[in-house]
Amino acid sequence: MANDSNRFQAIISHCKEYGFIFPSSEIYDGLQAVYDYGQMGSELKKNIKDYWWKSMTQLRDNIVGIDAAIFMHPTTWKASGHVDNFNDPMIDNRDSKKRYRVDHLIEGFADELRTAGNENAAAQVIETMEALLGADDFAGLKKLIEEKQIKCAVSGTCNWTDIRQFNLMFATEFGSTVSTEDEDNKVYLRPETAQGIFVNFLNVQKTGRMKVPFGIAQIGKAFRNEIVARQFIFRMREFEQMEMQFFVRPGTQQQWYEYWKEERLKWHLALGIPSSSYRYHDHVKLAHYADAACDIEFEFPMGFKELEGIHSRTDFDLKQHQEFSKKKQQYFDNEVDPATGKPYGNYIPYVIETSIGLDRMFLAVLSHAYEEQDLSTPEKTDSRVVLKLPAALSPIKMAVLPLNKKDGLPEIAEEIIASCRNDFRCFYEEKDSIGKRYRRMDALGTPFCVTVDYQTKEDQTVTIRHRDSMEQERVPITALKELVLKAMA
Repeated sequence: MANDSNRFQAIISHCKEYGFIFPSSEIYDGLQAVYDYGQMGSELKKNIKDYWWKSMTQLRDNIVGIDAAIFMHPTTWKASGHVDNFNDPMIDNRDSKKRYRVDHLIEGFADELRTAGNENAAAQVIETMEALLGADDFAGLKKLIEEKQIKCAVSGTCNWTDIRQFNLMFATEFGSTVSTEDEDNKVYLRPETAQGIFVNFLNVQKTGRMKVPFGIAQIGKAFRNEIVARQFIFRMREFEQMEMQFFVRPGTQQQWYEYWKEERLKWHLALGIPSSSYRYHDHVKLAHYADAACDIEFEFPMGFKELEGIHSRTDFDLKQHQEFSKKKQQYFDNEVDPATGKPYGNYIPYVIETSIGLDRMFLAVLSHAYEEQDLSTPEKTDSRVVLKLPAALSPIKMAVLPLNKKDGLPEIAEEIIASCRNDFRCFYEEKDSIGKRYRRMDALGTPFCVTVDYQTKEDQTVTIRHRDSMEQERVPITALKELVLKAMA
């Protein structure tokens, strides 16, 4: 599947054709790297959210959820380091005037080497790039670009500027747009959701009477002024994160880091996607707040890319907020330290973070589910596009299709939907032949299609068709709900 641009374009087209994702403001020619989720996409996205939220909060006693505001006091971002350090190294081509993020430019060149069969050369380029990025050696990165003759995709030339840093935060005015000499109205659209958790650490701990170790989860929008946003919804300027910050006793962070690495991969694999589609990637250059970090990478159509990050953030964030706010962010631990026989006492907890991009997870699920199948026989040419989505995530769980529009069949179909709609989403369809309706439901990822026919009127049974195998079986109407719910479990 890696580096399959034709497959990727087919998935993008499928998303628009079937109501999953549209370019934002398309009637005005769109807005680069901004997308709207359509009627099917919003359902799939919500189901992914619910699946993550349930696994993190409902199924665990020591993790709770919050929903922090997008706007935060601007000092928050000074304390977190985003004002001074949230930058990406960029380079411009003098001929095309096109700007590139340096790591993306070099990674693209490495992909070309892999496509040409030069896997070792590609690995060397990536290894060199990561070492230079780790050392903030911009001169070395430019030298690498020039030595490898990495060209601009637009101009085809290697006429590059020096590498510079660009801050990625969106700034706006808060309240009155008229500022006085003593007032600064600048605020930022949050570039991550984590800080909303950190500034509420004591609020949650005290009101929830939480004991370390415990976690705070959140799903929310974040905004980054990506200079080079690309690859559909993989990298956008407005995106959604599903994050959990797990607060632990200092000195235990390494064991919890390993624990959450394993737990988060289990969560992905529980969806039925094979383990070969995932891999860990340890960070060479650690963020300023981390003492360990890795990514869970997924094999997208454009290759293995970051899907989720697991980071040991130490006590950096709470310490910074304590320093800048002048308010203590300490936890009193009355558990007894076996080494001293005394309570652990006051300390600032260390933090293990799990952070997954909801939009990237959406793309990962869709990329794995999308299949183009040739069903031709010697007698007939046939094919179908099917989304083999897990039943728990599918936008529509069951479609009910009356054989025709008369003789009371639509009324029976409506009764079936009425009996199930409180438990899962159903869809009624009577237009076109049964075969065309099956194909449409396959393309939407609907796991079950139920056909109401004349035999239904006689014995209260229906034909249920299974999306993945296309097998059909006759079952009583009364068995439908249990059958679908079992598949969703």
